[in-house]
Amino acid sequence: MIYPDTFEEKLSFGKIRELLEEHCLSTLGKEWVDRMTFSENFTQVQTWLGQAAEMLRIEQEDAEMPASWFIDLRAPLKRIRVEGLFLEESELFDLRRSLGTIRDLIRFIKSREAEEYPHLNSLVANVMIYPAVIDRIDSVLNRQGKIKDNASPELARLRREIINQQQNATRRMASILRAAQKDGLVEQDISISIRDGRAVIPVPSANKRKLAGIVHDESATGKTTYIEPAAIVEINNEIRELTYAERREVTKILTEVSDFIRPYIEDLLFAYNFLGIIDFIRAKARFALRVEAIVPQVKEERAFHWIEARHPLLYLLLKAQNKPIVPLSIQFTPDERIVLISGPNAGGKSVCLQTVGLVQYMLQCGLPVPVMEGTSMGFFKNIFLDLGDEQSIENDLSTYSSHLLNMKNFVRNSNEHTLMLIDEFGTGTEPMLGGAIAEAVLEQLNQQGAYGVITTHYTNLKHYASQTDGIVNGAMQFDTHQLQPLFKLEVGSPGSSFAFEIARKIGLPESILEAAKNRLGEDHINFDKHLREIIRDKRYWEQKRRSIRERERKLESVSQKYEIELEQLTRERKDIIEKAKQEAAGLLAGTNKEIEKTIRTIREAQAEKEKTRKARVELDLFKESAIAGAGDNEELQKQLQAKMNKIRQRKERKKSQNQYSNTGELENQPAIPPQPVIDEIVEGDVVKLEGQPIPGEVMEVKGRDALVAFGQLITKVKISRLEKISKGDYKKAMRTESKVAAGLAERIRDKKLNFKPDIDVRGMRADEAIDRISVHLDEAVMCGVNQVKVLHGKGTGALRLMIREYLGTVPFVKNFRDEHVQFGGSGITLIELE
Repeated sequence: MIYPDTFEEKLSFGKIRELLEEHCLSTLGKEWVDRMTFSENFTQVQTWLGQAAEMLRIEQEDAEMPASWFIDLRAPLKRIRVEGLFLEESELFDLRRSLGTIRDLIRFIKSREAEEYPHLNSLVANVMIYPAVIDRIDSVLNRQGKIKDNASPELARLRREIINQQQNATRRMASILRAAQKDGLVEQDISISIRDGRAVIPVPSANKRKLAGIVHDESATGKTTYIEPAAIVEINNEIRELTYAERREVTKILTEVSDFIRPYIEDLLFAYNFLGIIDFIRAKARFALRVEAIVPQVKEERAFHWIEARHPLLYLLLKAQNKPIVPLSIQFTPDERIVLISGPNAGGKSVCLQTVGLVQYMLQCGLPVPVMEGTSMGFFKNIFLDLGDEQSIENDLSTYSSHLLNMKNFVRNSNEHTLMLIDEFGTGTEPMLGGAIAEAVLEQLNQQGAYGVITTHYTNLKHYASQTDGIVNGAMQFDTHQLQPLFKLEVGSPGSSFAFEIARKIGLPESILEAAKNRLGEDHINFDKHLREIIRDKRYWEQKRRSIRERERKLESVSQKYEIELEQLTRERKDIIEKAKQEAAGLLAGTNKEIEKTIRTIREAQAEKEKTRKARVELDLFKESAIAGAGDNEELQKQLQAKMNKIRQRKERKKSQNQYSNTGELENQPAIPPQPVIDEIVEGDVVKLEGQPIPGEVMEVKGRDALVAFGQLITKVKISRLEKISKGDYKKAMRTESKVAAGLAERIRDKKLNFKPDIDVRGMRADEAIDRISVHLDEAVMCGVNQVKVLHGKGTGALRLMIREYLGTVPFVKNFRDEHVQFGGSGITLIELE
């Protein structure tokens, strides 16, 4: 239940509807925008929001959702329910295109995971598009939406006969003109003209009796008469009769197609209803992107926590002016259900109240709302609004009376499921009395458990809110130094009206302000003064707290960084010491080998055995002490490090010398290539062909060959030419290929829409004209055009001859001929393409 009836007008929700309609592609979606309404059904709202969230995800992914032909064909379909009535050629073409869009939409949605897109998948579950209907239409319409020549045998015969008669008329007309020129009845440079759709010869009026035929027109001066030769009249009449017969045959074909469609009408109407819903949901998603809206968490309870909510219309207005918007953060709990906002005039109190009302209303209409992630939204059965002046001469209502009437309805109908929004509570009458009544009404609404946002300037209401459970004071912040509002809501303390400060800023005399203070009384002045001081001190300490938090955050970041670096240094030190121990042990082992060699030499020289044994024991003791003490003795570590550096340098020099000395030997030896590790390719693997960007899937392996499916193409390829890739690379490549294909399809679609079958090459050289015609014919084939006209003029006929010689060499040119004399004759070549 929404109260009053002017709720949408007060909150400018009608403008939201207009913005939504701008994003609709058809009247189908706009009708759903008009039907959009506030809902008290939580499950229904959850469904609406789920649909919008899924569409918003699709839009953010830049997925190419089919959106080409959102055409409303419901009226023509309902018309042909009556037997004998039929769809016109253009209506049938629109039906074919829009049914193709619906079919593509169903495929697009069904191609997405049902677990991730449950709401959109449920929409397409019962939509039926019968391929037989599309095939039947395709059997009679060409790609340009015209009835095909072969739509029926009779139509093909009639159109062939019309072409033959037109060619016959052209030849006869040219022959009569040449004879008239030869007889001197007309001038040599005269050509055939068209009057009232008939081919005529301009004849000087003095000779009009000498040429038999029908006079169709006369020049403004009366010197020239336009005559249709009698020999041509009968042919043109036959052409006219054939044209009428062709029209009757087309009507017959359209009637037969409409009869075929008639049994499917109800299912088709349901499909168009689905098309309208998709258009509406898409418009909601596009609007959400425009105002940076999201689908927040919604609970079936009244408490909510909004994070940086924005008024969508104010956001768009300020964005157009490159100005920032101050967001609103507000929280309702069972203990703080009513927020009483006070503060200076023009400080943003009413905007705050309207933002709460509009955002909640949008949510329960199923629209994404402009809030930040992490926001939790509540759900209400009723929203009551008292905003602005409701005075009425007809109903004998003053401003205050209209407010009291609203308060009476609020008190009667409010409960714990109600959200009430009251602006300037209690104003419109004597302040003491108005404040007392407002306080009593506020007490009653609080006892009924209602939620709401109320703005006021009354001091007694601020006192009452600070002493009453369920109500909390809020203030719109004000810069006391600059004497300007900050448009930011602060919940927890009341706000000052800053009346004297604002009056002093605009230049009101100080004597008047002093007199006002004396009249107001010391207690009220002190209260407002202390309130301002509290606000100022609170802002000061909040800034201090923010500064301390920022410093603590930086210190914590630096401390964490140092701890990480210290751990890394400790780990590196351990690694270096361990490595030094290993290298020292290796060095001593090598030294030991040298000493063993020396001992062996001494033995062979028959040296004293006892002295040799003693030297070996001393060597072992030195070895053990060096390894054990390397980690703790810093001096030993330096010595070992120096020795190891020398050993490395010696090894590197030795290695380079060996390489230099062995170069000749290596050059003479045959190079043994490294044996590659072959990753065996089996059935089901994803592979890539050398030099090709499109990946494929192995269907079957036969010896050294494999059958690979590249999209719709299955081909036999040598396994040696295939490279095995991962599933991730496959998906990435397919996404890239699909984007390229989608871009190409879009360019082809644009070319088809803008392609003109006629081309004018008059005044060009032959080679230039043939180049232009060659490109034009290629584009015509790509766009599916069956007939092209080349306007080359008559002149000497050389250009016409060269063009026709070229056309005889083009393989996809079916035939070519002169245009009918009524439409240009030999100055135009009509080309039919296969």
